[in-house]
Formats: sequence, C-alpha cells, structure tokens
Amino acid sequence: MATQAKRRRVAGPAGAGDPDPDPVAGFLSWCRRVGLELSPKVAVSRQGTVAGYGMVAQESVQPGELLFAVPRAALLSQHTCSISGLLERERGALQSQSGWVPLLLALLHELQAPASPWSPYFALWPELGRLEHPMFWPEEQRRQLLQGTGVPEAVEKDLANIRSEYYSIVLPFMEAHPDLFSPRVRSLELYHQLVALVMAYSFQEPLEEEEDEKEPNSPLMVPAADILNHLANHNANLEYSPNCLRMVATQPIPKGHEIFNTYGQMANWQLIHMYGFVEPYPDNTDDTADIQMVTVREAALQGTKVEAEKLLLYERWEFLCKLEMVGEEGAFVIGRKEVLTEEELTATLKVLCMPAEEFREFKDQDGWADDKKEEDSLTITNIPKLKASWRQLLRNSVLLTLQTYATDLKADQDLLSNKEVYAKLSWREQQALQVRYGQKMILHQLLELTN
Repeated sequence: MATQAKRRRVAGPAGAGDPDPDPVAGFLSWCRRVGLELSPKVAVSRQGTVAGYGMVAQESVQPGELLFAVPRAALLSQHTCSISGLLERERGALQSQSGWVPLLLALLHELQAPASPWSPYFALWPELGRLEHPMFWPEEQRRQLLQGTGVPEAVEKDLANIRSEYYSIVLPFMEAHPDLFSPRVRSLELYHQLVALVMAYSFQEPLEEEEDEKEPNSPLMVPAADILNHLANHNANLEYSPNCLRMVATQPIPKGHEIFNTYGQMANWQLIHMYGFVEPYPDNTDDTADIQMVTVREAALQGTKVEAEKLLLYERWEFLCKLEMVGEEGAFVIGRKEVLTEEELTATLKVLCMPAEEFREFKDQDGWADDKKEEDSLTITNIPKLKASWRQLLRNSVLLTLQTYATDLKADQDLLSNKEVYAKLSWREQQALQVRYGQKMILHQLLELTN
C-alpha cells in the first residue's frame, strides 16, 4: 500500500501556543463555516489509513457518489489569500521558472497571520520539519541510496532553482513588505519546506482543450482533497466545475476502507521525488525505468571500430536531434507493459542501425513518410520480433543503464525477500530499495526480451 509523509500539526512559524488538542474537530467546524460539504458516508481519520490522516468510508459508497465538494472560495491560492490584490499588482515581478512564487508567498503570509482564516486547515498539514522528500536527506545518503534512479539529479536541479528563486524574487519581495511578512518567515529552510509541501499537496487545474497553448494553471491548495492518500489503483477522482471542486467515487468503496485519490500516472522515482513515498513492488502499475538517450548513443559508439564509423554515428545523432527525437538530457521511458516513448525510441534504433547508404537517402528525404511497419512496432510483446541489430543496441543500452546503479538486482532481491533484514532497514532505505528494484525489474524484463 502507498504510504505518505505522516500528517501532524504544521510546525510553521505561526506555531505559537499549544497545538489544537483535536485538529480534526476544528477542521470539520471550519468546513461547515466555509460551505465545504463532506458526505455523511466519509470521515477524516488516522485509524484505518495507510499514513497519518486520510479519509475512510463510514458506509459503503457506490461509483459516482459525491464524497465532498469544496467551494472555490475555500481554496487557498494567490487569488483567494488576504494579500491577493498585492500579488496581482506585482505579478510581473513574481514570475519564475516554477510559476509557484505567488502561491508560496500566499502561504508564507497566511502561516504567520495570527487570524488567518485557513488556520484550522493548516492544523491538519504534516509537520514541515518532518517531510520525507529526498531533498531533505543528506546529500551523501541520497546519492548512495538512489544512485541510478534519476532522483539525485532531479533533486539537485530543484535545490538550485529553489535557492535562486528565494534569493532573487521571494526574499526581496518579503523585505519590501515587512508589515506582511514577519522576520520569522524570511527563511530559506522554511521556503524549502513549503516548496516540498506544494509539490506534494497542491493541485493544478487542467486546461480546457481549447486552452492547450496557454501557460499551465497556477497550483492551488484544496482543503479536504489533500487529505486523501494516493494509489495507482485509486477509488476516487477530483472533478473541476465552475463553482466548486468535487471528489467523486470511481469504484465501489466498502465500509471501513480508505478512500484514495490519484496524483496522476506516477513512477516510483517520481512519487519519492515529489511526494516523499513510494508504492511497494509490484503495486505501482505505473512504474517506469528510464534509459538516458545519450546512453543509447554511447552503446552505439561502442559498436564502432574506425573513426569514419564514429563520425557517421555522430552525424546520425545530429540528424535525430534535428528531428527532435533525441536530446542530451532526454530519456526513453519504459513501462511494465509499454514503451511510453515508442516513437522516439523506434526512430533512434532505426536511424542508428540502418545501413549507411539507406541513411544517406533517408537524410536527403529529411526523414520518412509515414512508413511505420508492423515489425518495427515497439510494444513490449513485439520486442523479440525486432531486427537483430535493433535488439542488440537496445540490449547494450540496458546493460549500460544497469551499470549506473550501486547495487545489482540480486542484492536488492535478497534484501526484499528476507523479511527480517528488510524490517531492520530504515524507512528511507526501504523506500529507495523499492524505487531501485521496480526499475531494475523493468530493465531485466527488457534484457530477456532482447536476448
């Protein structure tokens, strides 16, 4: 089952005074005041949940039943907070790569405002100092446990962006408005924690089909919806309508069972990176493994014997870059049952493996017309039927990818199969092991299929 960062009273800067002895009662009373309607069939509880607070069915629920509705006025965003006017006026100065700065400033202000209308909602937040995202792990531990998974590199980028955003945009803004931001919220550490919280608990309203070209919507905090834990095989879904956001059951939920939302189709490396937890193997049906695009190039280079072959290979690679099929930082994504980047991987194997003469013609035509052949289809079941040269290049790429991990599949299997040993691992060690193991199982399946 999925586990999440434990939810406790928020240890934010407003944390003066005693914690609410019954934060759930305070939250439910607040829900009534703001018109957030919870079905009598559900309860916010710590009992019967996979982690901390969650939502549990008090009676059996049928698909399509409304679990709760959150009026838009109860959402916490840059548009509903008490400094919304200022954030709107200063919008130009608050633009950033993440697009999250206005919401984060709203949270920084509301957390320290003694009479914030959202205080009862904050009381159900996890304790900020105990979030389990890998960005809070010591760097050495992160590298040691998650080497090869893609998480350490993603975290390094996050940390650099957070630091840059804080010192160039957020801190100057807070210092320009000292009446709205007390000195105790002007802290990079707190900003880190709130970024992680927004990563894990905020929602982003999808764009309408005709708005596809627009910038994505800014994130929002959705009280009640962010209490639900995640499972790939979820039983509820959030629907957006003009006046409110509605959580609706998508499967029958028996009495006493927990209600799970989905955070999207997330591989375990994405879950641990953004939410601080994973789904143990084999529960996460959305798990994937990445093969870096440059790794396929490296595998192809290993097959070249003379300088002329090497130069031709680089020419093929540049042509693939021009077609926007590959890039220096991209990855081919392999799921358990499908290749999620099928078009890109097919094109890459085809161009890197075709005879030189064919490549010349191909390049002159600037790529191919739609000549996709059935035998070139990269579904998982079709991989054994691929041309031998394609299979060999794919296999060599998988072998190079497996070398990037600090441990092999057998070492991870031994830890997982020995319950006594597994139980002695720290929580972080267990989570990291699940990430590595899920990825290696997908890569080893590819090895078998390309044999």
